[in-house]
Amino acid sequence: MKILRVISSTNPEGGGVVESVIQSALAIELLGHSVELLCLDAPNSPWLVNRAIKIHAVGPAKSSYAYCPNLLDWLQQHHTDYDHFIIDGLWQYHGLAARSVLVKNKRQYYVYTHGMLDPWFKHTYPLKHLKKWLYWPWGEYRVLRDAAQVFFTTDEERLLARQSFWLYRCNEKIVSIGTSSFTGDKVKQIGSFRNSYPHLKDKPFLLFLSRIHQKKGIDHLIKSFAAQQVLLGDTELVIAGPDQVGWQAELEQLAATLGVADKITWTGMLSGDLKWGAYHCADAFILPSHQENFGIVVAEALSCNVPVLISNKVNIWREIEAETAGFVADDALEGCNTLIQQWQQQTESEKNTLKANARQCFLKYFEINQAAESLIKALIK
Repeated sequence: MKILRVISSTNPEGGGVVESVIQSALAIELLGHSVELLCLDAPNSPWLVNRAIKIHAVGPAKSSYAYCPNLLDWLQQHHTDYDHFIIDGLWQYHGLAARSVLVKNKRQYYVYTHGMLDPWFKHTYPLKHLKKWLYWPWGEYRVLRDAAQVFFTTDEERLLARQSFWLYRCNEKIVSIGTSSFTGDKVKQIGSFRNSYPHLKDKPFLLFLSRIHQKKGIDHLIKSFAAQQVLLGDTELVIAGPDQVGWQAELEQLAATLGVADKITWTGMLSGDLKWGAYHCADAFILPSHQENFGIVVAEALSCNVPVLISNKVNIWREIEAETAGFVADDALEGCNTLIQQWQQQTESEKNTLKANARQCFLKYFEINQAAESLIKALIK
């Protein structure tokens, strides 16, 4: 089976969507199938060098909509080379263009929405939602309507997607995604992180690792971290991730105002051994997001035996709660306070139990090979 996945960009700064697509492709190839990616990146983009899977870059794209006329020509020339097509993500040109070519040539395709129909965006950015609504009837609505199936990673995501637009019709299917466990030398990874951030030494710290974006609830995290200083003691906070919207300076000022700037380490984006070292060294992982379709970083933390403290807007919260792999609370300041308090009040024995549960939760629900098999089954039915 030869599969083409069409995605706007493979830039790793895009977050969990890009990571999940790459990891899924690698796992599917181990099952004996072929996966290639088609993206709108410029062919000379640095992140395309030495990739383990074949990527066709037909950009560069123009504007935030990622308009790229080369995409139509490429698909028209090569669509007969593939057995199945998956469109990853919404609201950019790649979906509409792929639908146009594939429908014209009577080729089936599938769509992963990756949480991009969550009503949180509708309520938080009403003007952007109005623009999307004007585009919806002739754009994304048709992309979803004409798909053989539209994949949702959890039932939570599927139900939420129905709330964004009243004009909505698609053939829904739950197909899980996952990620690979950490690879490499754990001792080396821990050493790499500690050598890069020696001021942390052996101090316990809470780890936030994700994009710096308003939907991630980082302002609540900093406020809660400041408010819980007596309980936290010498526990520090590490905030790791790219600043995609220019918010970090404001957050750093907030930390300074609250008197905790010296207890927060900003690392920027971490990858490779540094990323895995951060997980291994962390006391717990925290993600108080207002909206999170899946949370690849949550699964990565679990794979490293790290308990997770998440909001109930992270759509895999039910699995975390069911396996007692961490704690779940509302995506509000009070909820963030609760997460930190619950963790800090655990005994060492209780923390060790949560760490063991974290790894078992990962293996049960989020291990990439299971997710790859789930996708293959959906395609061959």
